[in-house]
Amino acid sequence: MDYLRNLGSALVQKSGLNLPFTLGQKVLSFEGLYSLYDAVKREDGSNVSVFEYDLSDSTRPNFKAFAQNALKKLRTIRHPDVLKFIDAVESDTSIFIMTERVQPLSNALPTWISRSSQEREEWLLWGLHRVSVALTFLNDSCTSTHGRICMQSIFISPSGEWKLGGFELLSNIKDDTAILYNLGGAFPSSFAWASPEVKKGSWSSLKQYDSVALDSYALGLLLHSVFNPNHAAPETSLPPHPPPTAASRGSIPASMFNAYKRLLNPNPKNRLNPKGFLDLGMVDTGFFAANRLVKVCSGLESFSIASEAEKNFLLKTLKESASSFPSEFTTHKVLPSLVSALEFGGASAATMLPLVIQFGKNLPPEDYPKAIITPLIKLYASPDRGTRMALLDNLPEYADKLDKKTVSEKLFPHLQTGFTDTVAVIREATTKSIDLLAPKFTDRILNNDLLRLLAKMQMDPEPSIRTNTCILIGRLGPTLGYNTKRKVLVPAFTRALKDSFVHARVAGLMAFMATIDCFEAEDIATKVLPNVTFTLIDKEKLVRDQAFKAIELFVKKLEEYAKTMPATGSTDTAIPANEPAGGAFPIPNGLVNSATGAAGTLAGWAISSFGKRLAPSDLQTSITAGANAGMNQLSNTNMPGGFSPHTGESANKTSTQTIPEERTPNSVASGTGKALQLGGSSKKIANTNAVAQFAKELEDEIMAGSDNPWGNDDLMDVNADQDDWSAFETASSPQPQPMTNNNSLSGSRIGTPKTKSLLSPSSIPRTIPVPRATSPAHSTRRATPIQSPPTPVIGEWNENDDWGQGVLASPDPKLVQTPAVLMTKEEKAAEMARRKEERKQRIAMLKEQKKNAAKVS
Repeated sequence: MDYLRNLGSALVQKSGLNLPFTLGQKVLSFEGLYSLYDAVKREDGSNVSVFEYDLSDSTRPNFKAFAQNALKKLRTIRHPDVLKFIDAVESDTSIFIMTERVQPLSNALPTWISRSSQEREEWLLWGLHRVSVALTFLNDSCTSTHGRICMQSIFISPSGEWKLGGFELLSNIKDDTAILYNLGGAFPSSFAWASPEVKKGSWSSLKQYDSVALDSYALGLLLHSVFNPNHAAPETSLPPHPPPTAASRGSIPASMFNAYKRLLNPNPKNRLNPKGFLDLGMVDTGFFAANRLVKVCSGLESFSIASEAEKNFLLKTLKESASSFPSEFTTHKVLPSLVSALEFGGASAATMLPLVIQFGKNLPPEDYPKAIITPLIKLYASPDRGTRMALLDNLPEYADKLDKKTVSEKLFPHLQTGFTDTVAVIREATTKSIDLLAPKFTDRILNNDLLRLLAKMQMDPEPSIRTNTCILIGRLGPTLGYNTKRKVLVPAFTRALKDSFVHARVAGLMAFMATIDCFEAEDIATKVLPNVTFTLIDKEKLVRDQAFKAIELFVKKLEEYAKTMPATGSTDTAIPANEPAGGAFPIPNGLVNSATGAAGTLAGWAISSFGKRLAPSDLQTSITAGANAGMNQLSNTNMPGGFSPHTGESANKTSTQTIPEERTPNSVASGTGKALQLGGSSKKIANTNAVAQFAKELEDEIMAGSDNPWGNDDLMDVNADQDDWSAFETASSPQPQPMTNNNSLSGSRIGTPKTKSLLSPSSIPRTIPVPRATSPAHSTRRATPIQSPPTPVIGEWNENDDWGQGVLASPDPKLVQTPAVLMTKEEKAAEMARRKEERKQRIAMLKEQKKNAAKVS
């Protein structure tokens, strides 16, 4: 075969023709008239077939007329059941006709022998139906006679459809010089399909009869040959043309036998024509109407104008019979039609999309992206909710076929609209889909854009969505950037622990356990444990039990870490060489008692959707999103754990704090001045108007930044050179001055009953006590978290407080040196200007306090 292919290519090159195709393997050679080749179109690389007519033999002059007639008729006649013409090249010695990729019927029939008799019979009936439709078009609409209906003029497309070709003798009955009447007898093997009137007279005698006479008789012979390929021609084809008997029926269906006999009637005036044959088969109980392939094709062709009932019936038929259809039929015929119909969306999209994915499994891997993925990605831009829901429900079937570039650039921009949709089912399905797509997101989307959306989803009115969001963050935790982990995980899981929904609190504990390797030992001791311990006395036993297991897991890890620490707090704080790499420590085994168990449990969703499907009224609606879609229901919905939409803190756990007051560095150093304590002396009282104004400004900042519970700063630093996830671009966090107070507690315990805590930047980066205007004796209010306070504030407890004297809320700027190596000249100048402005404000406030104290005294 390689030799023949190379020989054909060499001959083409010698001809000097610039062909628009590249010849491949030779498929068929017919009587020396033409050769059929598989080929590739040069323009787009698509598969085509090429018919090469050799005109170099001067002993067969009629062959040139046949080839030219075939080219002329094929170029001008277009019909879905006629071989599709693409291009042609003519020369003095050859004619090349390029068509769609096909193979001869004679080559395709043997491949169906191994299939079941029912499947083979359905395919043959479907093929004869398509040939009858094409013949009816040629005879009636084109007033022409095909003249060569036989197995060699039928070709099979990749979808299994029968295409009518072989137009070498196609003639119009009104043309007296038509090739059929003059050269019909010169065509090779033409006597095999000649009708009785031709055999009795000549080919020119056909002018006396209707244009369908020859084609009707040849159609009957074709019917016999396809159902009985190993039998000889029927006796009726020879004089005296006896009618076919039941014994000679062979494999011809009984329902078709009477029509078959009428097609072979020797009298052309009483002979059944192709249109009559087609009409007999398409009646309610006809042999064509009962065929599944015929019904499916008819339904697909009229799908866009069909009623919903007709669409549902067709889709039901496809779903029930998908496995019994020929694979080439479903892959190349049904699949493209369904993909095209999906563009209309609607309620039927939920049924069509699973079928599209099912039929697409038979595609070669190289064809899958173009045939399936590209249309599906386009559907994400559709605002139709039924289409979006179907895409998300079936995402596991095609997620592994998506590449990173497609997901990040084409899918995610449309997918993120589902987070803000007003229908809860869409929001929940969108949240669940992230777990499959996260490995294909870019670092920017994963560490920034996605987390901002998930922060809002933790405030969703639906408890199942809040729970699944926490689970999702827990599963994404190990893939996040280093600084993103430290900034996001603890606040996100802590929010879940304060949720009013019990399963959300359990999910928060399990998420902490599953991401234990994401936290350093210091973070576990100072941030994780203080935020978990209050769940030990949760009202629900399920939460309490899980909390004790979580605490046990974290304590064991700290115990292992403590063994590696030096006995004393010497200056040499280097970790011994035997520490496990990456800061990972042995974790006890056991289901849910361990990080492995928690991670395994997180692999399934903790809570299922309350409404698995869209309501019928939502299927025909479009996806809509507001500035805070889903959040507008908060006023009528119980928030998790009594959260405020702005603070996210539990309403019944908010503690009160004493009002902080500015002090000079000298007074801070001593820490013993009772005269500066609010309420400690009646002679020195702060200006309540100034305090009230300050509180008002802070409340305005809270309202401005309440949309994002995790803050408005970027979750990642795109300008950092080392790890690209630095939370800050300039100076590192200042270290507080060492304190000698033995009553100091961890900053992450602020707000818990019966305790006071150190207010340090590392423990509470965004929360300061907010004062309000009250009487000097009762100047307290609830602590309200705000974002990025502009000025560090120094606070101290009331002198009657049992916890002793005041502590630093933030170290004095004079005591903390900002690493100059990380700051430019402009940044240094801005920092100095800021500090000068802060000192001016403190001096002005102290002067005002002295004036007020003097007036009172």
